Amino acid sequence: MNGIKGIHHVTAITSSAEKNYDFFTYTLGMRLVKKTVNQDDIQTYHLFFADDKGSAGTDMTFFDFPGIPKGTHGTNEIYKTAFRVPSDAALDYWVKRFEKFEVQNSGIQEVFGKKTISFIDFDEQQYMLVSDEENEGVAAGTPWQNGPVPLEFAITGLGPIHIRIADFDYFKKVLETAMEFKEIAKEGSLHLFEVGEGGNGAQVIVEHNTLLPNGQQGFGTVHHAAFRVEDASVLDEWNDRMRKFGFPTSGYVDRFFFESIYVRVAPGILFEWATDGPGFMGDEPYETVGESLSLPPFLEGKREQIEAMVRPIDTVRSTRTIEKEYL
Repeated sequence: MNGIKGIHHVTAITSSAEKNYDFFTYTLGMRLVKKTVNQDDIQTYHLFFADDKGSAGTDMTFFDFPGIPKGTHGTNEIYKTAFRVPSDAALDYWVKRFEKFEVQNSGIQEVFGKKTISFIDFDEQQYMLVSDEENEGVAAGTPWQNGPVPLEFAITGLGPIHIRIADFDYFKKVLETAMEFKEIAKEGSLHLFEVGEGGNGAQVIVEHNTLLPNGQQGFGTVHHAAFRVEDASVLDEWNDRMRKFGFPTSGYVDRFFFESIYVRVAPGILFEWATDGPGFMGDEPYETVGESLSLPPFLEGKREQIEAMVRPIDTVRSTRTIEKEYL
């Protein structure tokens, strides 16, 4: 059995693609590597923010469904997305950066022996920075070379996904028996699981929570989380495996930038298995990636219709000089 390699991406919902672009580009310093549409709802933007090379394991993506209500946080949801930074010193920088940009945050805290900062955006989407100071395991990505954050402090990929669940025993069995994760630590109601090479890029934090009501999906919440597999043949193995464990799956889905299957593994928890390739850099030049509306070949014939439905968003950065902001 070819195993899960780590986190692939997290997809969330925003109230505003424009505000989302500004926050991730100019506050968080992540690179927009694809401006496209939701392939299942072509009136909806789908923005992909990642490292400099659009590497698997570094991207957070957003839908902006027209008219969707605000979500509410609770149990039985993928609650918080983490981003890796190179060191504890980087977190000192981010405290100052968040103060400058008036980003509500927790200050530096320790979770499972790692320095972290929890913070929220304009939608109250929940995030966390986590230090790679002592990290071993899945390699980090490459920070956006032309972004506003100095490279020694910049975000390099996704860290542990934080999930709240009411039926912990059931979910632990799903992770360990079906998905081959291992529980490696516990702090109060928090349980740390990892897979593959482990480390920040291959971990899930599960919070056992029976007190909160169920989370309700909407803007400000996560839609699904995806895990990395090598290629389509491994994807087929996982499709068969999850079905043998009794889970209905989506079956094979070609997303052009990667190939996928989707599985609802628990109430409120949608997981995706996604291939490392082909990736985001094959259909646009490196210098201008993310600046134009990119459509997979199977939607290219609908370009005129799609462009009439989605509002223009200016994402051009190649003609701008973005200075590094030392604080």
